[in-house]
Amino acid sequence: MNEYKPDYIAYRLTKATEALGDAKLLAANDSWNACMNRLYYACFYAVSALLLKNGISTQTHNGVKTKFNLHFIKPGKLGKDFGTLYTDLMESRHKGDYGDLFDFEKENVEPLISPAENFIAVITNLTNE
Repeated sequence: MNEYKPDYIAYRLTKATEALGDAKLLAANDSWNACMNRLYYACFYAVSALLLKNGISTQTHNGVKTKFNLHFIKPGKLGKDFGTLYTDLMESRHKGDYGDLFDFEKENVEPLISPAENFIAVITNLTNE
């Protein structure tokens, strides 16, 4: 994996950007559950790239969240708002994907687009350092 590490990091950051673009398209079409899913995955791909860049391995989505908080939020490399946003997106994505008789509304999802976009930009900058 080491020889492919830069390619994999670049791939994950590209996936983050693509998922964010998908989220915006879904928002424009009032597809709020799918938009929430794409916002989460956009941030997930970015965090995965950041962890890989720093030699931190994970096996699960929960592992990504735990390692992100342990190595970047808790020591203050990123503000607590980044950890909160990531956790909230993860929990919301799960609720939207698996919750029966549940649909997100515009007012719940649209305000998360800009913070997710900023999240990805900041994580991308950290990953490219």
